[in-house]
Amino acid sequence: MSKAEIGIIGGSGLYNMPGLTNIHEERVSTPFGDPSETIVLGELEGRNVAFLARHGRGHRLLPTEIPFRANIYALKSLGVQRILSISAVGSLKEEHKPTDFVIPDQFIDRTFARNATFFGDGIVGHVAFGDPICKDVAKVFEQACKEIGVVGKLGGTYVCMEGPQFSTRAESNLYRSWGADVIGMTNLQEAKLARETELCYATLAMVTDYDCWFEGHDDVTVEQVIAVAHQNAASAQQVLKAAVAAMPKGERTCACASALKYAVMTDKAAIPTATRQKLALLLDKYNQA
Repeated sequence: MSKAEIGIIGGSGLYNMPGLTNIHEERVSTPFGDPSETIVLGELEGRNVAFLARHGRGHRLLPTEIPFRANIYALKSLGVQRILSISAVGSLKEEHKPTDFVIPDQFIDRTFARNATFFGDGIVGHVAFGDPICKDVAKVFEQACKEIGVVGKLGGTYVCMEGPQFSTRAESNLYRSWGADVIGMTNLQEAKLARETELCYATLAMVTDYDCWFEGHDDVTVEQVIAVAHQNAASAQQVLKAAVAAMPKGERTCACASALKYAVMTDKAAIPTATRQKLALLLDKYNQA
């Protein structure tokens, strides 16, 4: 039986979800290890949700250390169909100001030390990723921002860098020359894995500061950035409540829901038994495992 229908992944500054009722925590084990943290299950705006702190409580995990596969697999195993992601980002355009929200619809991958697929170990799969964000969920985010009265810009490119160091000025200007909008360290792997598990995914990117390209950036203090992050988190919590309340119910009609239908290239007979068992949650739907 499904324990949750909507997943919320909280990032820097958003480590819990006020407003949840009938709360209980669940430690979920997966074939890909343990998630970042125990998952908080509860009700929000009359919907069953699962909240996961991406970096763990107390912000213990570097972006590179986040167990992305375990996090997404765990949410899938709880019955989640749509994921609302929240993350802090730097702005690469002057028009995206601190405290603004951006709902990106494209990514550029600048990571190099992460596993961002459930495939391998004897099975090959390729999912379409030209449009990496679920348009339906992104539109719900956009409307929720309007309802709350915060700036929520739909569309834009998110550069996902490895970190934990921030960009050099040369890198920041390079990304600006590409036309990118924001830069962060976490969302691309989540989007890729969500697509492989047929989960809808969109992210609300909270602008905390301008990246180092901006004149005067070095004059910004840590205290100022933290103050903006707290303000963003308070607004994001309100946006999340509105988004959860407005999320469509019933069968999904987007392409995310059938992303694996033709993805597996490997002959079923050639898939190792251990791999079939590990991916049964994903592939049993199509009798591919």
